[in-house]
Amino acid sequence: MTHMNNMILVTGGAGYIGSHTVVELYAAGYDVVIVDNLCNSQVGMIDGIEKICHVRPDFECVDCCDAEAMRGVFQRHPDICAVIHFAAFKAVGESCSNPLKYYGNNIMSLVTVLQMMKEFGVNNIVFSSSCTVYGQPTKIPVGEDAPVAPANCPYGNTKQIGEEIIRDTVATMDNMRSILLRYFNPIGAHPSGDIGELPLGVPQNLLPYLMDVAAGKRDCLSVYGGDYNTPDGTCIRDYIDVCDLAKAHVVAVKRLLNKKTEKVEVFNLGTGCGVSVLELIARFEQSTGVNVNYKITERRPGDVEKVYADCNKANKVLGWKTETPLDDTLRNAWQWHSMVCQLDV
Repeated sequence: MTHMNNMILVTGGAGYIGSHTVVELYAAGYDVVIVDNLCNSQVGMIDGIEKICHVRPDFECVDCCDAEAMRGVFQRHPDICAVIHFAAFKAVGESCSNPLKYYGNNIMSLVTVLQMMKEFGVNNIVFSSSCTVYGQPTKIPVGEDAPVAPANCPYGNTKQIGEEIIRDTVATMDNMRSILLRYFNPIGAHPSGDIGELPLGVPQNLLPYLMDVAAGKRDCLSVYGGDYNTPDGTCIRDYIDVCDLAKAHVVAVKRLLNKKTEKVEVFNLGTGCGVSVLELIARFEQSTGVNVNYKITERRPGDVEKVYADCNKANKVLGWKTETPLDDTLRNAWQWHSMVCQLDV
């Protein structure tokens, strides 16, 4: 059941985390309008959301950097009460080779969204931030009070700058509030198999590439660096199930709408467990019974050695924690990927 002034604008809502968050918003009784220019997503994700939720979200094929087009979205949906801002490019490696693409899109889209929120009196924004804001942290696990270090890549820097833009904007507006969610490494897919990660072109993230290799679409997975100061020499990350991550956005929206927040609040979203690249490959092979051909190669620019989250603040303040075991997450991801591969044939 939906109510007036219950509409959430989700930018990048046809993307990976965005689509899963839309599903959770509907489950919690919210109405949704998705804005996505489909530059790194597909309209088929809207079909997947409809299959799961039995309702088709309002979808606006709009670039968030286009102020006039965004103004039209806010005019057509006067009951928007909060924004969840996902729309951004997100590949670490690509951001190192093409920084202007990342600064142009990731910063301008946020500035434009905030301008429209100010113009139309929408006071609540949940921002999709990242653990990349911590750079290579000096202390592990990383808490929200860890210093924001120089970013290892332009992508991470756009998230740091985005957080600063929101802090400065919120400080000038009496009623505006924001929750900044710093994700660790989202993986997995909806258990229904109807939505999941769908990178266009060559996957830039580990698990989609790993699954392409497992499915025979690519020959070999390159593991970047085997000489890091970690137990098996490969990078360590905190892999969080995308559905668990999506639920945290719903909790954040509720908190903003109930006016329970400080002006700006920051929460880490992760499992609190570090998993190495080789460990993830082994767990994938165990949970799916599928072998992955890999080789260890040179380190990749922009990669952090190890990072995983201290999630105590999100557990206590938001009452949120991850629930999905890693093996289930990997099986759900493989189920989704196998179905997409069949469609490609």
